[in-house]
Amino acid sequence: MLPGTGASEAGSSLTGWSASAAASASAAASASAPAGADTPRYVPPAPGQVARGFEPPEHAWKAGHRGVDLWSARGAVVVAPGAGVVTFAGSVAGKPVVVVTHPDGLRSSLEPVQGTVPRGTAVRAGDPVGVLAAAPGDDANPDHCAALAPPTGADACVHWGVRRGETYLDPLSLLGVAPPIVLLPPS
Repeated sequence: MLPGTGASEAGSSLTGWSASAAASASAAASASAPAGADTPRYVPPAPGQVARGFEPPEHAWKAGHRGVDLWSARGAVVVAPGAGVVTFAGSVAGKPVVVVTHPDGLRSSLEPVQGTVPRGTAVRAGDPVGVLAAAPGDDANPDHCAALAPPTGADACVHWGVRRGETYLDPLSLLGVAPPIVLLPPS
């Protein structure tokens, strides 16, 4: 279960989040934050259910899923998950990607997203940064959501990855909905 959502991680809904809701949340967060507050506010970059959750690899060089996939529709607006600067908007291995670097040192990557704002643009959480594009879907660059059954109204997914330096983080933790990390004593 995702804390506070009543839903499991895969297929869970970020209920009520849309581009306009994200923008409203951003405005409300900005209005309610005291001057000089440095607490970052994050919103989902797309309003859909979680298609696939964060699956960190056992070791940095091993396979894993270094982000979350959120269902949406091709052509849908994708928003900045947090305030920052668009530091990349282009193609990586044939897939359109937008990267937002946040003031807290995190970097959000969004793909396949065709950027609608140029590199260097300052954005707030909830500001549009691109539109969901079709992933190439070929052997060299597969669309890993294509094999999943999308919910009604969705036909593609946005991959949202978050990094601090070279370390990938669970993007849902920025929204307060990631499962807790439990430290166990060594066996």
